[in-house]
Amino acid sequence: MIKLLSMDKRTFYLNPDLIYRIEETPDTIITLTNGRTLVVENSAASIVELIIEYRKKTYQDILGLTSEQEKRG
Repeated sequence: MIKLLSMDKRTFYLNPDLIYRIEETPDTIITLTNGRTLVVENSAASIVELIIEYRKKTYQDILGLTSEQEKRG
């Protein structure tokens, strides 16, 4: 799960597997795979970074790797 900030300044967690699209219009709008939309304070770029970190951690856990092992390849 990734931690996001709603427009009313409340934090919530979202499963990134449910994200279909992220747009900045200038508000950041997340469209979910079910068609529902969420407007958040986070920038699109920061959400992408959160997703990348989430995936890294997920795959490290699945493969049983530590951060040092990942760096060594």
